[in-house]
Amino acid sequence: MTLEPVIGLEIHIQLKTKSKMFCGCDNTGEDQPPNTTICPICMGHPGVLPAINQKALEWAVLAGLALNCKINNQSKFDRKQYFYPDLPKNYQISQYDMPIAQDGWLDIDIPTKKERARARIGIKRVHLEEDAAKLLHSPDGKYSFVDYNRAGTPLLEIVTLPDLRSPLEAKIFVQELQRLARYLEISSADMEKGHLRCDANISLREAIDKPTKDKRTARLSPKTEIKNLNSFRALERALEYEIKRQTELWKKGKPPKIQSTRGWNDAKQITEEQRTKEEEQDYRYFPEPDLPPLSLKELEKKMKPLLPELPEAKRKRFMEQYGFDLSETKILTDDKRWANYTEQIISELKAWLQSLDEVEGTEKEIWEKNKGKLAKLVAGWLINKLSGLMADHKIDIRRLKITPENFAEFITLIYQNKISGPTGLEILKEMMLTGIDPSQLIEAKKLSQISDASELEGLINDIIKEHPKEAEEYKKGKINLLQFFIGQIMKKTSGRANPKLVGEILKEKLK
Repeated sequence: MTLEPVIGLEIHIQLKTKSKMFCGCDNTGEDQPPNTTICPICMGHPGVLPAINQKALEWAVLAGLALNCKINNQSKFDRKQYFYPDLPKNYQISQYDMPIAQDGWLDIDIPTKKERARARIGIKRVHLEEDAAKLLHSPDGKYSFVDYNRAGTPLLEIVTLPDLRSPLEAKIFVQELQRLARYLEISSADMEKGHLRCDANISLREAIDKPTKDKRTARLSPKTEIKNLNSFRALERALEYEIKRQTELWKKGKPPKIQSTRGWNDAKQITEEQRTKEEEQDYRYFPEPDLPPLSLKELEKKMKPLLPELPEAKRKRFMEQYGFDLSETKILTDDKRWANYTEQIISELKAWLQSLDEVEGTEKEIWEKNKGKLAKLVAGWLINKLSGLMADHKIDIRRLKITPENFAEFITLIYQNKISGPTGLEILKEMMLTGIDPSQLIEAKKLSQISDASELEGLINDIIKEHPKEAEEYKKGKINLLQFFIGQIMKKTSGRANPKLVGEILKEKLK
């Protein structure tokens, strides 16, 4: 018997609106003292009336469009009844049978030969609701405290179909969803801050080769919902643990017969039973009487033109238009700000290259002719060098002093062999710390690359005289000593010598 995991996800994304979902309270309560950003509306006092946050509604429609969903013409809010200390009204304003959007999908790429290479994950629904408060527990477990600042914060809930087939796929899907939320600029979607939270539903079934949609639905087993997943690592590990646990139950002939909820214990790396899972009828949904029904047709028309280029489309364009490979593209487009910075650099770089006497053609022609080399230079210096320097100095791209124009000029100097790699790294660090353009730094510190053959010949003659033994061994066939001599020249010139020209001259001198 071969068992196949069947995984669906429920993701909550906290929207970064200025005010809460149904009142005017500040939506940055997590940064404020406990219980200070609250009012009678979000605390559910008798006689108060909620009002719908227009910006949250617009962003929900935008997210639905980005997830290839159908935006429903009509929608409404409902009351979801349950008692818990962090729910001040004893019910949550959510959406039940008429969500904002439904029937969408999101494609993901799976970088492993063990899994399918690409998968389309169905989106069942996208809806809005309000968040609950935050419970804080004392270290000894005797007391619990409630901070109601978070109560009423707008949440976007995204529910997938059970289309995921492994913990890795689940992690990749949530990472892509996080990226999407950031591209839409509707949420920071930081899992460590609780701005993106995920519950995973998982069951096992006997594997089937080519199931029809109806057959797949019919063969689903009772699911187990895993709560308290606050990181990508926790999501993946919790699902891996649950697959092992449920596999053992199947082997014993006792597969799960009822739906249940389990919590993830990160310290023990196990899931722990919490309760049997409620059915829909247990929540006693009914239409929210204090909020009007929604007509979304005009809002959909308004939001469609505002849909930005999304991560997958940007990745594809970066490879086709700029010549970056897949691994480079993933890094450069992971953050929308980095992607924009990279594009600005390339735009400036084309102008710099066209201004060179030795290069002819239009900006487009120059880029297409040299695209492979230029893409490698830009990606290499951005990813391997600048990112490392920024991490060492704890500098975020929002505080980066290097303008795209200055970085493009820097790449042009590298491309022309006017500065060497080691010198370039020194210059780049100074640019990052000061914001000065590279030409000024080169002139001020006399860092330009030495490419004068006559000047280099004199230095090379001196180095050969200082190392006669190594010179003789090279002539006898120990050709790896060439790098030794190049290293000595680079050391003598503080990295300014043109290494290619040095190598050529050395080969002639050491014949």
